[in-house]
Amino acid sequence: MPFYRISEMEEVRAAISPATARTVPGELMKVGVVTYLKGEGATPHYHPNEEQFYLVLEGRRYVIVGDEERIVEPGDIVHIPRNTRHGGRTIGEKSVFFVVKSPCGDGDLAQDYNAAPDAAEVVDRLESKLDELSGEG
Repeated sequence: MPFYRISEMEEVRAAISPATARTVPGELMKVGVVTYLKGEGATPHYHPNEEQFYLVLEGRRYVIVGDEERIVEPGDIVHIPRNTRHGGRTIGEKSVFFVVKSPCGDGDLAQDYNAAPDAAEVVDRLESKLDELSGEG
C-alpha cells in the first residue's frame, strides 16, 4: 500500500520507552510518528545496525547525540549515525517527531536498541538540564 493516513494507523506503546508510535515498514527502511509526553525519553542507547533521522513536528526536546547536546524544535532534523549514543527528554507537554530508520529489519523502531554503557550518567545530564529548562519559565 503506497498511501497512509497517520490518524488511521494503529498507535502502539513502544517496548523500550514510554513513547507511543505509529509505524510503517518498507523494503529498506521503516518510518514512524513517535510521541513522548512531558519529561519522557528512552534510556540513552545506540543502534549498531541502523542509521536514523528524525524531523521534529511538534514540541521541543533536549537531545544528546554522541558528544553534542541541544534543544530541537519543529522543523529541526536530527541525524543519528549507527553506533552513536543518543537520548532526549521532552520539554513542555509533548513532542512529536517523524522517524526514518534503515535498514527495515522486522519493522519495529526499537529492534536494534542497545542500552548505552554510560546511560545512567547521560540520564542524569538529561534530567538536570530538564530541571534547569523548567525553571526558566
